[in-house]
Amino acid sequence: MLEMARVQLRELNNVTIQKADCENSSFPSGRFDSVLMANLIHVIKNPSNALQESYRVLKTGGLLLAVDYTGYSMNFFEKMKLSIRYLKQLGIPPRHVRSKLSPDKFTSLMKSAGFKVDDVQIIGNKTKALYLKCRKN
Repeated sequence: MLEMARVQLRELNNVTIQKADCENSSFPSGRFDSVLMANLIHVIKNPSNALQESYRVLKTGGLLLAVDYTGYSMNFFEKMKLSIRYLKQLGIPPRHVRSKLSPDKFTSLMKSAGFKVDDVQIIGNKTKALYLKCRKN
């Protein structure tokens, strides 16, 4: 993924591609204008740690965009199809995976880390995701 990002974004001089620990990075506080989290919150053991780290590295007023899978509001058959596809491709998920993250729970996680939530939506037709836009106070 990192190599693909390097290729796709090679023309952008202000973008650096780097692997980092989302719960304890080496970046200085207040370094970034924005943070993007894609399909992360539902799979990590302690999402609060990652959100606190994102808050730390954002500038005041900085933007956090998060998009994350959810089974919330999906019908039974769509959940079953998605589960079978997941099992075939990745095997049994860890016990801490949050497959039914609701908009309220997602918002609560962000507010607990200190963020001001601007927008939260359920997106997608059959497979659902939560989209959240928030800012560092």
